[in-house]
Amino acid sequence: MTTRPSERRTAPATATTTVPTTVPQGAQIAEPALLRGPGAARGRPGAALRWLTAAIQTSRPRQWPKNLLVLAAPLAGASLGRGGVYAIVAIVAFTAASSAVYFVNDVVDADRDRRHPVKRKRPVAAGTLSAPQALALAVAAAGVALASGFLISAPWLSVTIAAYLAVSFLYSLALKHVPVLELACVASGFVLRALGGADATHVPPSGWFLTVISLGALMVAVAKRRGELSSLGPEAARHRPVMRWYSYGVLCTVGRAIAAGIIVSYALWAVSSFGGMREVWHLVSVVPLAVALARFDWLSVHGAGRAVEDLIVTDRVMAGAEVAWLVTFALGL
Repeated sequence: MTTRPSERRTAPATATTTVPTTVPQGAQIAEPALLRGPGAARGRPGAALRWLTAAIQTSRPRQWPKNLLVLAAPLAGASLGRGGVYAIVAIVAFTAASSAVYFVNDVVDADRDRRHPVKRKRPVAAGTLSAPQALALAVAAAGVALASGFLISAPWLSVTIAAYLAVSFLYSLALKHVPVLELACVASGFVLRALGGADATHVPPSGWFLTVISLGALMVAVAKRRGELSSLGPEAARHRPVMRWYSYGVLCTVGRAIAAGIIVSYALWAVSSFGGMREVWHLVSVVPLAVALARFDWLSVHGAGRAVEDLIVTDRVMAGAEVAWLVTFALGL
């Protein structure tokens, strides 16, 4: 049986279109504008700002006031020597040098910092600043610091900064695990700052001045360790292994003995360095100094583990004693 052409039915054509499921190499899929956040266009500047913030945080701006110790020698000698400009250069130099130390320290301690309740927020430990970037910044900052002495024709300033960097880097790499010696390393940073200021301004420091500065620096180092023991307790050795060699009671006794030594040394300096009313005012300044040291000791015990820097600048009694000492000391100049 044949079918006529008019009776034939043709099935409707079902044409299928194949959509490629792969994207050609090098091609990018455009993201709809509505799906992009409002800050997408500013992503790169925002990232640069976050990086700069992380770099500054790692350099510890809260520690920068320590570098004002370069003014100690010229002030104690009642002279700025060659002038304040050279002292400012020394302050900037030690700020750069200490920043270099902090960059290296945070790279070395990154793993341990991540286990610390507070230090884990440091940029290197948190990952907002990479280790290679931190080390590159350390090299740049150290170079600026070492060049500063030659810039102002004070090569001994560069030598002092080199000694500071050497001790600090050795501390970060190994010496911080040696009890007592690590306290001396921390204290040396303060003493070398004072010597750097003397080098920059050409004001020779006296023996009593070096004694007072050295004892004060050692007292601060002891207070730091005592604060760590107070705030972390048995966990302190986990975050800083050398802490297992220290006793809270012993540190308290040592700190108070050092404070007494500071008062005696300062009084002897006041008597031997000047005469007349200058000597009187400097002897008067012993009183607010003693009050400040006693208050510092009390705050170190009852400060709930707060940083030494916070204890010095935030307590009203402490601040009042510091201002009173500064005024009486200045009157003696």
